[in-house]
Amino acid sequence: MKEHMRPESLMMSYGYKPELSEGAVKCPIFQTSTFVFKTAEEGKAFFEIAYGIRKKLPNEELGLIYSRLNNPDLEILEDRLCLWDGAEDCAVFESGMSAITTVLLEFLKPGDLLVYSNPLYGGTDHFINHFLPKLGIHTLGFKPGEERNGLADLIKGSPHADKLAMIYVETPANPTNALIDIGACREVADYFKTDEKTVFVAVDNTYLGPLWQHPLKHGADFVMYSATKYIGGHSDVIAGAVLGNAEVMARVKTLRTFLGNMCGPWTGWLLLRSLETLKVRMDQQAANAKEVAAFLSTHPKVERVYYIGHLDSNDAEFEVFNKQCVSPGAMVSFDIKGGEAEAFAFLNNLKLIKLAVSLGSTESLAEHPDTMTHAGVDPGHKLEMNITGKMVRLSIGVENFNDIIWDIKQALS
Repeated sequence: MKEHMRPESLMMSYGYKPELSEGAVKCPIFQTSTFVFKTAEEGKAFFEIAYGIRKKLPNEELGLIYSRLNNPDLEILEDRLCLWDGAEDCAVFESGMSAITTVLLEFLKPGDLLVYSNPLYGGTDHFINHFLPKLGIHTLGFKPGEERNGLADLIKGSPHADKLAMIYVETPANPTNALIDIGACREVADYFKTDEKTVFVAVDNTYLGPLWQHPLKHGADFVMYSATKYIGGHSDVIAGAVLGNAEVMARVKTLRTFLGNMCGPWTGWLLLRSLETLKVRMDQQAANAKEVAAFLSTHPKVERVYYIGHLDSNDAEFEVFNKQCVSPGAMVSFDIKGGEAEAFAFLNNLKLIKLAVSLGSTESLAEHPDTMTHAGVDPGHKLEMNITGKMVRLSIGVENFNDIIWDIKQALS
């Protein structure tokens, strides 16, 4: 059945057997910390696989042990998330940052070089630039477009070029919607790899979610999400996810086991609920964002709109958009004429749109990146990336787009 149906059709049933749960149409919440083994031999076999003592035998499955290792809600959720990205395996975490940091901690070691795109979400930027150096990990940032022209030379200019271990990409970038060419990053990574060393490519795909971009198909080794955003989509759960091939995901899941940062059954159940309407919600949000961006682009008080749906053949990122994006998404940033005072006046006068951070939920949200989500980013760095006091970031929800535009219009006035 899986081969003949699209992911949105399978989100209601894939990976779940009602006959194992009293015939319940929906997967129950398995609110338990531990699971009973049928025999001592079975328990031994499960732990051998879970702790990597041996590989699974043909047709052998890892049984349920303990909810820090596995839980039905978690496993079914991970199976369904794999469908969207065409991944071999998935690991779900209690937050997007725990997903990102687990990957970085597992695949980087002291002396390694991490190369990353700019700008990044503020929390990721802080972890890369303030925490990883404490472990002796070197970091090097690059600007959008450099991955297609000059990134290899930039890396060669680093005294740690021979220690390149990972290229970390956030595309589209938060909050500027800048696009990074994933395929070009793969080419650079392969240029520096050796027989003894793999160079990984990791992509934070939160801004376009599982529907609108599929990094694994463009050469990424990992795709990561703040599942709080579109996947959760209702501003009522915090979660993260990592997807990739079976080999790398085995390492991710092993470290997750010992860090203990997997999501619990209640979080898993909420995300399973949300996956059923993921495509319907995201389609509506993208349609609404198109209307909002068009309105903003002609408003006399708006200086610039950051929306990838407005790219044309004269823009350097146009080819990247056509190659790796299915939709422009539902994130729109804009520069208001003036500065922080004018941006704050706009934000303080919104009536329908909520003044809050986060994105991808059913309700429309607005925030001020310079002083909120990216407050901890180096000021000079922000200026280079056009993250200034006049920028406002909008996450467009599922409301009627006419009402969203009405609210923006009255707040601008």
